[in-house]
Amino acid sequence: MARAIMLQGTSSHVGKSILTTALCRIFKQDGQRVTPFKAQNMALNSYVTKTGGEMGRAQVAQAEAAGLDPAVEMNPVLLKPTGNACSQVIVMGKSVGNMSAKEYHSGYSLTALGVVTECIEKLHNDFDVIVIEGAGSPAEVNLKANDIVNMRVAKLAAAPVLLIADIDRGGALASVVGTLELLEPDERDLVKGIIINKFRGDINLLKPALDFLETKTGKPVVGVIPHLDRLGIDDEDSVSLEDKGQPAKNGDLDIAVLRLPKISNFTDFDAIAGETDVRLRYVRQGEAIGKPDLIILPGSKNTTEDLLYLRNNGYEQELIKLVKSGTPVVGICGGYQMLGREVQDPDHTESDLDKVMGLGLIDSITVFVADKVTHQVTAAADNHKFLGINFSGGNLTGYEIHMGRTQFLSPVDHAFSITTRSGEQVNMPDGAVSADGLVMGTYMHGIFDNDAYRRAVLDALRVRKGLAPLGVVKDTQALKNAAYDRLAKVVRQNMNMDLVYRILNEATGS
Repeated sequence: MARAIMLQGTSSHVGKSILTTALCRIFKQDGQRVTPFKAQNMALNSYVTKTGGEMGRAQVAQAEAAGLDPAVEMNPVLLKPTGNACSQVIVMGKSVGNMSAKEYHSGYSLTALGVVTECIEKLHNDFDVIVIEGAGSPAEVNLKANDIVNMRVAKLAAAPVLLIADIDRGGALASVVGTLELLEPDERDLVKGIIINKFRGDINLLKPALDFLETKTGKPVVGVIPHLDRLGIDDEDSVSLEDKGQPAKNGDLDIAVLRLPKISNFTDFDAIAGETDVRLRYVRQGEAIGKPDLIILPGSKNTTEDLLYLRNNGYEQELIKLVKSGTPVVGICGGYQMLGREVQDPDHTESDLDKVMGLGLIDSITVFVADKVTHQVTAAADNHKFLGINFSGGNLTGYEIHMGRTQFLSPVDHAFSITTRSGEQVNMPDGAVSADGLVMGTYMHGIFDNDAYRRAVLDALRVRKGLAPLGVVKDTQALKNAAYDRLAKVVRQNMNMDLVYRILNEATGS
């Protein structure tokens, strides 16, 4: 029977995900069979497991830190906002349809509790330690009756709770005291410690506040974690994207990602941003695209509405003008669909619109259907013509998450050939490259995580700019593993792990 510990927050975005990742790595380093768990996640940044199930990206990073393949049991319920207080509901990796916030919270959420309970029981049997992440705050009194992610889960898993506050945003002491005050007495008893996160400055100046907090609440401060920048670990959602701001570095290559309102899977570009010769920036509403070396149209949870955003804000005209003058464009998933002549949604799977005219940069149309495609894939490129790089290679990896089916109105050069889908051998074309080699679309999320391919594209951009190719291929996975170790080291140095183990053991009487 596993021991469990839960991280809850005084609000959203206080650092629950990253500290869960840190504890997963620490317990793994200490020889424990550890797994992450989050009963319900709300995120557009999702991932597809080996079995074709969809789950939140934060639990993927936590699984990696724990040395595990991601599995939907780690995140049985995923909500993907589609707009207008509505979300697509994913249960055990598969969509069960779109629901309004009212429909979900007042009716459906508790029906998913049985699935959550089954997952907790399975993880209890398969692991030594479960590190559980909460969502938002446990003191959201308007949501507590139907909550399946905070205190109800702590009770189901017999998990003591560590309460996290973000001191960087101010009001950390008040948020801790206020949260505890709003909890029921039995819930307050489950809170066994407090973590102050994102601290900047001299810890000695903070000590009087920590002493006050312990006296006022009767709860020990388990750790004060410093503010950590540029961890190199996948972020959970677009709320994290806001923190990225404009890039701090200069680079030989200027790459612009259009920041769509319903952007999804923005971690597709983290490996590019990590290259030393790249300045990757997100173009927000009202900002000009400028004259970048490459434009990227990212994935979208609502392709039709994001197409209208481009049109209504002048980006469509600006983008087409740049392509005509020689600027290359890549579209991934929803961005790929936008590159075609038309996007059709006859069954209104994404929006109330029957169809929307596309950008017309690829001779295709996309039709949305109710059945979602979710697969991990491997692919090959044979004389890949984007930017004229003639890249050839197999064993490219990525994943598909899309409800649209793209049809071509004339013959095209495909970007890739998919060789496996969810482990099954296939031979399927993917994406398209325009005749001039300037426009590429693909359904493969994660294509730029392939180190050799990413460098081939970047070096082609360098040559176009009159720069020498670097030819240096980074090992993204090794860098990610080093980032998990670096995170674990910092958290271990600033958290009382002896106390954490004592809290963990006391909960099970061991």
